[in-house]
Amino acid sequence: MIIEYDSRYNQDIEELLYELQEYLMSIDKEQYYTISKEYKKENFKRIMAEIKRIHGKVLLYEENNKIVGIIVGCINNEEKNMFDIKTPKIGRILYFIVSEKYRRQKVGEKLFKQMEKKLKEIGCKSILINVFDYNELAKSFYEKMGYHPRTTEMIKTDFYMY
Repeated sequence: MIIEYDSRYNQDIEELLYELQEYLMSIDKEQYYTISKEYKKENFKRIMAEIKRIHGKVLLYEENNKIVGIIVGCINNEEKNMFDIKTPKIGRILYFIVSEKYRRQKVGEKLFKQMEKKLKEIGCKSILINVFDYNELAKSFYEKMGYHPRTTEMIKTDFYMY
């Protein structure tokens, strides 16, 4: 069942965000991600403060009184009309994870569709989401949900200063 954010689920949310970070670490070919002892609590506090600051929307998927999925969305930019430039109001998915045990059970699809509905209701014409390029599982899911690549960020790790 999809519910809106409730602080009584903070521990579950903290665990899910930690699970996401562990997963990203496991697929990171450059091994940039590391986790300190304080990471779990500090990351949760930082993310929740960011969500509050930008008026983000948090949807949770509850199964047997436990949160097994989370999606966070916000308005990326307001609609603007300036001279010859027009930009529509765009939403952004900031965080999304479904606990591994609950994947392939339509939990992610339900969360995405509900967040898309909420963003559309507030006038967003499109939705952006960043995806870690090594995350083939996520890219496949997003494509299935109708998303497609728009920009690519590239990295070089083996270089010399001249």
